[in-house]
Amino acid sequence: MILPELFLADRPAGAPTTPALIREACIAIKRNRSQWLIHRRTQDLIEWIAYTAERWRQPDHVFRRLALEQGPAETGFGRTTLEAGLDAFFAGLTAEALSAWVTQDLGELRRLDEFCAPMGELRQGRLALARGPELALHIAAGTLPNSTLLSMVASILIRSAQFVKCSTRGSLIPRLFAHSLADLEPKFGGCLEIGVWTGGTEDLEAAAFAEADCVTVHGSDETLASIRRRMPASARMLGYGHRLSFGVVGAEMLSTYSARKVAEKAARDITAWNQLGCLSPHVFYIEDAGVVSAEGFGDLLAEALAAREAVDPRGPLPPEQAAVIAGRRSLHELREARARAAHDEAIATPRGVFFPVPDQGTRVWSSPESTAWTVVYEADPRFHTSCLNRFVTVKSCRNLQDALHHADTIRGKVSTVGLAMTEGRAAEAAPRLAAWGVTRICQIGRMQEPPVSWRHDGRPVLGDLITWTDFET
Repeated sequence: MILPELFLADRPAGAPTTPALIREACIAIKRNRSQWLIHRRTQDLIEWIAYTAERWRQPDHVFRRLALEQGPAETGFGRTTLEAGLDAFFAGLTAEALSAWVTQDLGELRRLDEFCAPMGELRQGRLALARGPELALHIAAGTLPNSTLLSMVASILIRSAQFVKCSTRGSLIPRLFAHSLADLEPKFGGCLEIGVWTGGTEDLEAAAFAEADCVTVHGSDETLASIRRRMPASARMLGYGHRLSFGVVGAEMLSTYSARKVAEKAARDITAWNQLGCLSPHVFYIEDAGVVSAEGFGDLLAEALAAREAVDPRGPLPPEQAAVIAGRRSLHELREARARAAHDEAIATPRGVFFPVPDQGTRVWSSPESTAWTVVYEADPRFHTSCLNRFVTVKSCRNLQDALHHADTIRGKVSTVGLAMTEGRAAEAAPRLAAWGVTRICQIGRMQEPPVSWRHDGRPVLGDLITWTDFET
């Protein structure tokens, strides 16, 4: 199937994009919004989105097929990885979940349709109406599609025209989603635009900024700072910068049987989107009072990653990324070799065994003849970021408080903490994690699958986008 040229991103490679073209596109989608989108009821929009998502989960859906056929070459994700990620995302876009999202963030499902209020506000003699921006500009990050797709869904729900600026290697999935929306309702397709250019092209971005009422940015902290400096004062900016995640496994989950199950769930979190998102775990802290030690858990995790690689291969990497992984592996393998050598040189004394060289406490498991996956056990409990692409570290801790102490260098930058604990212990841990600054807590195995209504970086996604009008009756 050859896609029709509905959007700027559909044009042939090399077609010029100019500031004037961007301005014209923004004016057109704002005009279409005023004619076709602004008067639609919330429930109608929810059902339209939910039906589109349902079609994306059908194996014969034309846009899904294109995504799975062409996606690996553009995004670098293997077909199985891409398929699993898209299925998990679209499975969450049910009518029930979308209705719950609107109600959660706005207090009432009809808040975008008419003046209304929940009972508490009615008693105060107050109604309110929520309005989305006339034009929302979304600046997407890299090749991971979920955050971009969620921004697109949010803008539809709040009846905003939207311009999605994608990276040069990340436009395919958002473009196919936009086409699938337009395929069901061409008029709605006229209320959004997809563009592609190299980030930091200031004249193009200035043209888009000048037309937008609200700009959402997903990217590095440096990208957010650069865009914030260039934003006009009249526009609102919502930035989602770099975040990190990790997991903690309680001692009660470290029996031989349970530890293996936890390792299998942890492997799912690592392989989902090849560990490239903010929800991806870099480190797993293992409490040291369990039957299975942290090093033993590393052994189980390596076994689980090898099994997943057989059915869900990571896919090839650019040479420079593969070289980074190989370099990190070599460093840890050297430490492992030194630890073994030190142990072999142990000297017996009347008081016990003396090790001339301190034990480095390092062990490495890795995929043979490839960089497909790597597990490192380190006795050093300090948090270190991963080089990603299925490279994870396992460390020992006494308890949750000890794990947070050793992760203190990333405090304030943590998105998700995955827990493998009993329900009672998880309930006790949650207030501590919240006080420490964690914005999402979930079970290990679900780290990469937040519900559609999750509060990204601790903020209400819909609530951040809208403007309120209060009516005091």
